[in-house]
Amino acid sequence: MFNLKLKSWGVFICLLLFVGLAGCPKKTETASQSIEVPPTPSTPSTPPPVEEVRPSQPSNVIEEPLKSVAREIPGLKDAFFDFDKASITSDGKAALEGDADWLKANPTVKIKIEGHCDERGTNEYNLALGEKRAHSAKLFLTAQGVSSARISTISYGEDRPFCTEHNENCYAQNRRAHFVITTK
Repeated sequence: MFNLKLKSWGVFICLLLFVGLAGCPKKTETASQSIEVPPTPSTPSTPPPVEEVRPSQPSNVIEEPLKSVAREIPGLKDAFFDFDKASITSDGKAALEGDADWLKANPTVKIKIEGHCDERGTNEYNLALGEKRAHSAKLFLTAQGVSSARISTISYGEDRPFCTEHNENCYAQNRRAHFVITTK
């Protein structure tokens, strides 16, 4: 009786192994069948040398960093904010009034207002404050007659500073609503 039970269990285990191994296709075979490998050339080819083309500049012009060039959009000026505030200052109001005039004169232009903060405060707090600043600038522009459909907002908080020094002058440059043209 014991021998019969042992043989039954042995047959059962063999069947399980057979079904388990035979029932599962090998993944390497299916993967190698679906991937075609191009033939390798007998000699390695090197790409032709790329010639760097730079615009000609007078020798007295100093190249500025990309982020300062991107900051200057003709007709659009950043609005700056006081520490820990999202309300429009008098200087910010003057800048935004000029921005509104420019946007009304260029009705096909769409912009994105980026809200920025200095590095003080938590990431979460600065993201929320940057969003409030961008939204304040958008509300001001729409009150001046610019269609809200032309304006999107985003907050970068402290993640994309214009100035990276650790002093009040630098912090003031980072507390801003920055304008980016998205579509002409």
